Amino acid sequence: MLLSTTHTIPGKQIVKHLGLVRGNTIRARHIGRDIMAILRNIVGGEISDYTKMMGESREQAIDRMVEEAEKQGANAVVGMQFATSMVMQGASEFLAYGTAVVVE
Repeated sequence: MLLSTTHTIPGKQIVKHLGLVRGNTIRARHIGRDIMAILRNIVGGEISDYTKMMGESREQAIDRMVEEAEKQGANAVVGMQFATSMVMQGASEFLAYGTAVVVE
């Protein structure tokens, strides 16, 4: 599966647009991570537990988007973007979306 944040893929021609595809995940914070984040905020530096959680969320959202694109018969997704939003106190959604296409 080819993924592109642009609306074209160099060297490929889009022969069919299949429509919007998306994948998302919602993750909640963990009280233990929050305590470590508060301590890290005092001394400064990266909050590696949250960095890891966001990376895992991003990969899961991409995997789900690709799965949806494959179900539609796509071999590429163009115009791919990410979005995040808080859905409740301590829980956030991570969304990957784009346009499923067939390229040659």
